[in-house]
Amino acid sequence: MFHKEGHKIIVITLLIVVGGYLLTDSFIEITWLKTIIMLALLVFLILILQFFRNPKRHTQLNDGQVISPVDGKVVVIEEVFEKEYFKEKRLQVSVFMSPINVHVTRYPIGGNVVFSKYHPGKYLVAWHPKASEENERTTVVVENKTYGKVLHRQIAGALAKRIVNYAKVGDNAVQGGESGFIKFGSRVDLYLPLDTKIKVALNQKVKGGESIIAEINE
Repeated sequence: MFHKEGHKIIVITLLIVVGGYLLTDSFIEITWLKTIIMLALLVFLILILQFFRNPKRHTQLNDGQVISPVDGKVVVIEEVFEKEYFKEKRLQVSVFMSPINVHVTRYPIGGNVVFSKYHPGKYLVAWHPKASEENERTTVVVENKTYGKVLHRQIAGALAKRIVNYAKVGDNAVQGGESGFIKFGSRVDLYLPLDTKIKVALNQKVKGGESIIAEINE
């Protein structure tokens, strides 16, 4: 299954690959060169198909837990001052996505969308310290009665040139449901209450919609 955000790109890629194959077969007579070009076209197609794949995820709904919004690797776990919405200290957990990861963004908790805002910006590499403040990004805050408010921020990277955000204020967010999509490499930051119990470690690989990032510290 492929994500709807990739349908147009997949069709264009297929046309390019088929056209490239026909031109190569018709005008290039050197066997080894023809083979290399055709293999390159095939690899290009596979990469595009892989990037826009949208596998089903089995989310265990739990209002007391925060699940990973994306696939990737945990690159930040630290206490920071969140400037945009909370304007107070929060625990930040950041997940970096490489171009080969699934890039669907999912709601980390269920509840009501109370804030959603898009910010145009730069395209610094996603792990740059200032990426969360200067890059193109969207900020979404979801609230439920059990966990309170959780902010997740999609951040474009050096390759990502478009962030898609489906969240609108007033929406009913379903934990693990699609919140958006980021095209070609990026990261997502989570901002959690200070008394949250973190369930992941630095450099741990996580799966969007399934891996538990944090839970209420009882």
